[in-house]
Amino acid sequence: MLRALWFLILVVLAVLATVWLIDRPGQVSLDWQGYRLETSFAVLAALVAALAIFTALLYRIWLALRRAPARVGDAWRGRRRQKGYQALTRGMVAVAAGDADEARRQEKRAQVLLNEPPLTMLLSAQAAQLNGDDQAAQAFFQAMTEDADTEFLGLRGLLNQAIKNGDDEEALALVRRAYRLRPKSDWVASSLFDLQVRNGQWLDAQLTNKELQRNGIIDSDAGRRRKAVLALQQAAEARRAGDTVAAAKQVKTAYDQDPAFAPAAVAHAEALIAAGKAKRAADVIEKTWRMAPHPDLVVPFWRATDADDGLACVKATERLTAQNPDHSESHIALARAALEASLWGEARKHLAAVSENGSGGNEARVCRLWAELEEAEHGDDEATRRWLTRASMADEDPAWVCGECGNAVAAWSAICGNCGSFDSFTWETPRHVLKLAAEENAANLPVPVDAAENG
Repeated sequence: MLRALWFLILVVLAVLATVWLIDRPGQVSLDWQGYRLETSFAVLAALVAALAIFTALLYRIWLALRRAPARVGDAWRGRRRQKGYQALTRGMVAVAAGDADEARRQEKRAQVLLNEPPLTMLLSAQAAQLNGDDQAAQAFFQAMTEDADTEFLGLRGLLNQAIKNGDDEEALALVRRAYRLRPKSDWVASSLFDLQVRNGQWLDAQLTNKELQRNGIIDSDAGRRRKAVLALQQAAEARRAGDTVAAAKQVKTAYDQDPAFAPAAVAHAEALIAAGKAKRAADVIEKTWRMAPHPDLVVPFWRATDADDGLACVKATERLTAQNPDHSESHIALARAALEASLWGEARKHLAAVSENGSGGNEARVCRLWAELEEAEHGDDEATRRWLTRASMADEDPAWVCGECGNAVAAWSAICGNCGSFDSFTWETPRHVLKLAAEENAANLPVPVDAAENG
C-alpha cells in the first residue's frame, strides 16, 4: 500500500513537471565544432532523460552479464547444499531409527555435499557408534571439541563413551569441562553430581547439589534430602578417620535437613548418646517418630531413656509411641516390648489392633509375633505352627527397597549395591512378595479373633 502511494505521487510529480515545461517551452541554443543546435528546453530535457534511461539500461545489462557466472555458481552450490542438508537430515533419522547402513550411506553423502565438518561430524560420530566403531566415534567427538561451535556436543559424546567404558576419571574430567561451558545445563549438572557420588566425592557433590538448587534444576525438598544423605556419607568417612566431632556435626546436618529420615535420626541420636546428651537424643527420636515411625528408632530410644529391663522398655516404648499412637509401627513396637516383658495381655491387645486396622496385619513379622505369643503364653504348639505357616505365606517384612531395581536390604545405604543408584531406597514392602494362599485355604489359617478366643 505504501509503495503504491509513493508511485502515485511520483507519477503526479512527473505529470506536473511535464505540464510546467510545456507551458514554458523556452529556447536552447548549442554551438559545438561548427554545429549549431536550436530547440526548446522541454525537448532537450526529454532527450537528456532518454539518454539517461538508455545508459542505465546498458549498465544493468553489463552488470547482469558480469554477475552471471557467480550467480550460476551460487545456484549450483545452493542446490548442492540443499542436497547435503537433506542427506544430513536423513542420516540423523537413520541414527534415531537404528539403521546403521543407511546412516553410514547418508553420512558419506553429506560429507561429499557439505564441506562443513562441524555439521557432519556429529552424524559421522553417531554413525560410527551405530556400526560399533567406538574408536572412530571417539576420534570424531574429539575433533568436535576443537571447534567452538561443536565443543559442547563433542564433550557429551566423549562423556558417554567414557561412561560406557567405565572410565570414571576421564568422565569426571569431561563433565567438569562441559560444566564450565554450560553450568545451567540440566544433563551436565546431573551427570556431574552422579559421577561425584559414584566416586565418593561427597563434599564436591554437596557443592554441585547447591548449584543444582540455585539454578532451579532440582527443587528445595530434593536438595535438602540430598544434602542429608550426603552429610551421612561424610559422617561415615569422618568416623572411619576417627574424627568423632566432625561425624557428629555431619549427622546433625543430616537430621536438620530431613528430621523424618530415620537413618539420619538414628545416627544423630547415637552421636548425642555418645556425647552424654541422652535427653536430647530422646527428643530427636520422639520428633522423628511423630513424623514417620520406623522400627529402627525403638532400640536407640531405649538406650536414650536408660530402659535396661522389660518393664522399663515397655514404659519407654509407651512414651515414644504416644507421639503417633494410631500408627501400626507403634502397635508393633508396643507388642514387641510387651512380649519381652511377658505382658501377654498387652501384647495381644496391640497385635489385635494391628490386625484390625489392616495396615500391617498381613505382614510376616506380625504373624511371627502372634506365634511367639501363643507359644510363650499358652504353649500351644498347634496355634504356633499355624501362625508360622501363615507367616511363610504373608507379605514380606518391610525393608529398604531400591526404587530403581527393586533390590531389598535390611540396612539403609546411600548407594544401591545392585544398580548403583543414589538415594533410591525407601522403607516399604518388597515388590517380590509372597501373598496369602487362596480363599479356599484361608479357613485353615489362624486369625486374630481366634487367637483372642484362645486367651
